[in-house]
Amino acid sequence: MTTAYGISHGSPLVIDRREGPYGEVVLRRHGELLQIIANGCFLMDTSDGRSERLLVDAALDALDGRPGPDVLIGGLGVGFSLAHAAADHRWGRIAVVERERAIIDWHRSGPLAELSSQALADPRTEIVEADLVDYVNETCDTYDALCLDIDNGPEWTVTEGNDGLYSPAGLAACARVLRGGGVLAVWSARPSPDFTKTLWNAGFHRVRTEEIPVARGVPDVVHLGVRPG
Repeated sequence: MTTAYGISHGSPLVIDRREGPYGEVVLRRHGELLQIIANGCFLMDTSDGRSERLLVDAALDALDGRPGPDVLIGGLGVGFSLAHAAADHRWGRIAVVERERAIIDWHRSGPLAELSSQALADPRTEIVEADLVDYVNETCDTYDALCLDIDNGPEWTVTEGNDGLYSPAGLAACARVLRGGGVLAVWSARPSPDFTKTLWNAGFHRVRTEEIPVARGVPDVVHLGVRPG
């Protein structure tokens, strides 16, 4: 998820409203910004994208030059992570897991296509409609990097069912889809020392936190850990 860095005046205009398997999802326009709201909670908008770019870049940098690495991105959102990954020729396969059909539709044939159409046309890109928690527990595919941006952080989840993803068992499932030396990168709206400890205790190596400056308040961060080879 991402924080609203920009400010728009006036009342938001609802473009689409859907009732999905996890509740209500709304796409609205507020000035020049497109915003996604889930169950009345602001999730993200198109004001910035630096958090999502750092999430992808930090994962790639942690792979130490591994050729053609495959990345799994958890959460399509407004498309910043996907677009940034697809713009980098160094990535191999780019799979994005998104559980909300509405968000996928908004990218394929709606207003968010202006951000993601080129990335979606990239032959490396695959959109998987699934719940990420289920996917990491059930898939037979493996990746070199897993970038998680489905919540506002390990301690601020969008739905209760996501809580387990940041537990030792959930991190074990994340490690299961990573190849040896693969990188887990987790976006968070604030630093989480407890989650850092959980990453270490779950067996990840080279655990660190990278900060993303914001206009005010505590910085956004990306938590990183490497699965042992």
